[in-house]
Amino acid sequence: MNSNTYVVIGSNGQLGSELKELSASNPASFKFYDYPDIDITKKENLLAILKQDAPAAIINCAAYTAVDKAESESDLAMAVNGDGVKNLAEVAEAIDAWLIHVSTDYVFDGSAHRPYVETDATNPCSAYGRTKLAGENFATAYRKGVVVRTAWLYSSFGANFVKTMLRLGAERDSLNVVFDQVGTPTYARDLASALLAIADNATSSNNLSLAGIYHYSNEGVCSWYDFTREIFDLCNISCKVLPIESSSYPTPAKRPHYSVFNKAKIKATFQIEIPHWKHSLINCLNKLNK
Repeated sequence: MNSNTYVVIGSNGQLGSELKELSASNPASFKFYDYPDIDITKKENLLAILKQDAPAAIINCAAYTAVDKAESESDLAMAVNGDGVKNLAEVAEAIDAWLIHVSTDYVFDGSAHRPYVETDATNPCSAYGRTKLAGENFATAYRKGVVVRTAWLYSSFGANFVKTMLRLGAERDSLNVVFDQVGTPTYARDLASALLAIADNATSSNNLSLAGIYHYSNEGVCSWYDFTREIFDLCNISCKVLPIESSSYPTPAKRPHYSVFNKAKIKATFQIEIPHWKHSLINCLNKLNK
């Protein structure tokens, strides 16, 4: 095992792209893979590559993320989000590497009235949520498995809510946005930084008590409506934003109405400071404007 190597899987997505940028200032050496160069649904392929790289940590950002499509493609979603993570955990065990796996607020049903802690009962209400929970279970069954749940991810990379709103805001005079789904926007760059802090800590200490589940999002709370208003205010977009209920915008997959996380555990364990979502949004918009 090379104690200085981290392998990032799913390196072309929002989170993987942020990890690529942040890797320049991290002392570890990095290997970045995305599909089809690496396929987490094929264990032999995984094992061959990772045995050769012999990383101290594997950071898994690969996932099937088409939430609505997962309702009709649940087998494919499970192959990636569930069985793919099982393969990763088994390969990580074979090469004695830490596995840091990214999960989602969709493992909860969103019926809570206070921020979710890691030990709260899961109850996914979508195929996507069920497949992500399966992956969590495989990751946490491994003694060096770390699961980081996040929510409402956006970035200057890839397709996401912020970029969609900027495009629609420029095209339209008004926009309907749901106000009865509440959570916290999470800047993928902040999450990437937290994942590296976990990898650094876990690989340097090799402390097995660090394994388990953690919650990470930015600080603060808002609805999708509030989030959109903030984006438009910061960018001086004159498009009118109208609040609507989720029932007025039906989707194949049910979304959690409440996705707020308690982040006390990750902050205490890894001495991570988490920025407020409004500050991080400004950082992302500044980057997009460059």
